[in-house]
Amino acid sequence: MTHTQSPHRVTAVPGTQHVTVRIDGTLVAETRRPLLVYETGLPVRVYITPDDVALDLLTPTETHTTCPFKGVASYWSFGGRQDVAWAYPEPLDAVAEIRDHLSFYDSAAEITVAGDVPAQP
Repeated sequence: MTHTQSPHRVTAVPGTQHVTVRIDGTLVAETRRPLLVYETGLPVRVYITPDDVALDLLTPTETHTTCPFKGVASYWSFGGRQDVAWAYPEPLDAVAEIRDHLSFYDSAAEITVAGDVPAQP
C-alpha cells in the first residue's frame, strides 16, 4: 500500500472576527481585521496587524526561529514573560501578507475570538 502525503500548505485568510488578546489581564491587542493563518498539521493561528497591538507593552527579544514555509520569525516579551508573541518581518513570498503581523502563544495569552472561524480553506 502506498501512502502519499499532501504537500505542506500555509494559507492566510483575512477575517472579520473580533479578536482580543490579554496577557495577565492586560489588553495587548484588539482587532476586527485578523489574518487567519492555516498551516498543514497546526491549529489555525490569528495574526494581528501591528496597528492593532499595544507595541509599547511588548519588548523585542533576541529570539529568532526559522520556518521553512514562512521565513525567519522575531519574538517579543511582556513583563516577565519571554517570547509571548512572534512575527515575520520578511516572510517568504508565498505568505507575504503576514509581514509584521503578530501572533500570540495560547500558553502565554488569553486569545478571544468572537465569530466563527471557518475550517481550513
